[in-house]
Amino acid sequence: MSRRILAVITMIFLIIGLVLLVYAAIRSMPSGLVALALIVLAGLVAWQGLLRTGRARVVSFVVTGILVAGALAAHLVREVQYVGLVGIAALLVSIYAARRVFRAHVKLPPAPAPKNAVVIWNPKSGGGKAVTHHLAEQATKRGIEPIELKPGDDLVALVQAAVDRGADGLMAAGGDGTQALVATIAAEHDLPFACIPAGTRNHFALDLGVDRDDVVGALDAFVNGGEKRVDLGEVEGRTFVNNVSLGLYAEAVQHEGYRDAKVRTLLDTVPTLLGTNGDKASSKELRWTAPDGTPQRSAAVILVSNNVYRLGRIMGSGTRPRMDQGVLGLTVIGAETVGGRHHIRSEWSTSVFIVESDEDVPVGIDGEALVLPSPLTFRIRPGVLRVRIAPHHPGASPSAALPTGLRDTIRRLLRIAGGADPLTAGASHLQRDGQSR
Repeated sequence: MSRRILAVITMIFLIIGLVLLVYAAIRSMPSGLVALALIVLAGLVAWQGLLRTGRARVVSFVVTGILVAGALAAHLVREVQYVGLVGIAALLVSIYAARRVFRAHVKLPPAPAPKNAVVIWNPKSGGGKAVTHHLAEQATKRGIEPIELKPGDDLVALVQAAVDRGADGLMAAGGDGTQALVATIAAEHDLPFACIPAGTRNHFALDLGVDRDDVVGALDAFVNGGEKRVDLGEVEGRTFVNNVSLGLYAEAVQHEGYRDAKVRTLLDTVPTLLGTNGDKASSKELRWTAPDGTPQRSAAVILVSNNVYRLGRIMGSGTRPRMDQGVLGLTVIGAETVGGRHHIRSEWSTSVFIVESDEDVPVGIDGEALVLPSPLTFRIRPGVLRVRIAPHHPGASPSAALPTGLRDTIRRLLRIAGGADPLTAGASHLQRDGQSR
């Protein structure tokens, strides 16, 4: 079914659902207002469930069911219950159709399969995902040489040895730290790279457009996959594929779950880490220059990312719509100017960012806690990594085609329903990666 038809279905069922629910709410005052509020909340949770896969989707749909049941229970009149039930069904159809309209799936330019590809796999990453999915056997069936990363092995030396033997394609099956190291060597030799989601969180895989629930299927990237070029971040000669955190990150990683937490989770913990009095004495004083040339100092958190994260949005928050913009994303919380003016939160992008301190600086590079000497120079390396993606995987970040809010959602739906190409209706940035399908 075309996106234009789906957009029309979305709008029609949205209007029907809202009209029926408002009618039911008015006819069963005051319980109707409670039910209407629960339905709105259920719709938001259901939308989030459609954006996710695996356990998160199941949890979202269970919560949606509970909210819907509560809404129905709030109605005391049977006739109104039926009207409300039809309204709920209409809204669910609208949400599902909208998800199909904004689904990010691009067709990448085809690329020849490597003849001597290797996959470096860590049997312990992600709780043993590679072992559970028999990754080594599946790779061998596809003509890809599996190289197991054993305790005590030097990952860089292992990959470099494979390249010296003639490897013409590199895959990494492990956490984002492993992905970064293998990607660094692939970029250095201009070799195709494929990300196998065998880690715990697989943030890099998500934003590249790899299906995080399809570990074995990701191997097809070197069978009949398409190719695109993406950027890599760098700080003091060390590559990062996701982000580097400074400031209170050293304290954050001491909390269980924070090391692997999503970006938005880390930023949400800032008030707790600061304490009720906003005391920042436990973090190093950092100095840098804002985009307007104003000297800045101190901060609760500085997040430097490989391309820009979408933050503070209901849809797609904590992901990067693009991985090829050629910029660093900067998010700073709790900074102050040398003159004493405070900024709660600032966001911008740049190609180079320098941070200074009187002491060594605790940092978190793709979730790994380190301490680096000052000053720190961050750079973006545009388009240095040739990434292969399996043809049946999305090929783009889940937020690549998502609208930024309710108003943008309605605007895009109207344009697509009117015959506009989905790419020109607000998702034209997908054209750099490939063509929508």
